[in-house]
Amino acid sequence: MRIDLHTHSTASDGTDTPAELVRNAAAAGLDVVALTDHDTTRGHAEAIAALSGLPTGMTLVTGAELSCRLDGVSMHMLAYLFDPEDAALLAERELVRDDRVPRAKAMIAKLNDLGVPVTWEHVARIAGDGSVGRPHIASALVELGVVDTVSDAFTEHWLADGARAYVPKHETDPFEAIRLVKAAGGVTVLAHPAAVKRGRTVPEASIAKLAEAGLDGIEVDHMDHAHDPATRDRLRGLAADLGLLTTGSSDYHGSRKTCVLGEYTTDPEIYGEITRRATGAFPVPGAGGRRA
Repeated sequence: MRIDLHTHSTASDGTDTPAELVRNAAAAGLDVVALTDHDTTRGHAEAIAALSGLPTGMTLVTGAELSCRLDGVSMHMLAYLFDPEDAALLAERELVRDDRVPRAKAMIAKLNDLGVPVTWEHVARIAGDGSVGRPHIASALVELGVVDTVSDAFTEHWLADGARAYVPKHETDPFEAIRLVKAAGGVTVLAHPAAVKRGRTVPEASIAKLAEAGLDGIEVDHMDHAHDPATRDRLRGLAADLGLLTTGSSDYHGSRKTCVLGEYTTDPEIYGEITRRATGAFPVPGAGGRRA
């Protein structure tokens, strides 16, 4: 069984529509895929509808990637199988999402001051109906020839945390995120905890405190840890010490990043434990298949 628990669609900063993502996941031979757009569940309905058109069965896990910050460090929390209509969690996600537009415009202004002729109209065109974010600005920089790739934009020179054009946005305290997701019946996994190329990372002592607060797992097998076996081994050891689940995921964004669907996957037993812990929602099986 091949399980990918971290993907994005045009509902946030991916380039595949939710329906395209489902079809591409099936074509990649995945048995289970999670749709985890940034701070939104807007793509879930389209993704669920697309399941019925698949030639073979595949299961969809609904979720989101929540923007968090702890002690000045930006971090992401994957939330799975929560009740999307839970009022408190919905209100917090809306706070984060509503701050994205003024933040993007402020970053564009900083880029203009640095001599980059990017415009809000350019970035908005790239974002389309998705929740605008730094990857959309990064794509604009690629189109303008300022950088070669989206990843090249996430450096101290441009868009990384604390960089010249960086502007903070409203981000949820991760302890509050865990509380909200748990109250909505969901499961939480800390995304790419050792992604040092993105900027500062949360120290292990803080991860231990998050585990005490109810964090369920950490994402170990991920493209940002791909070339560092020692880091992956260290994270697995940390998870074992803290009683946390370990997951693997592609963090697929379509053509916006080089990762591919199913590049890293989650052990079926871990996936089974995630589904057992969740009470807010259930995995959605495709019409042609059985629930994984």
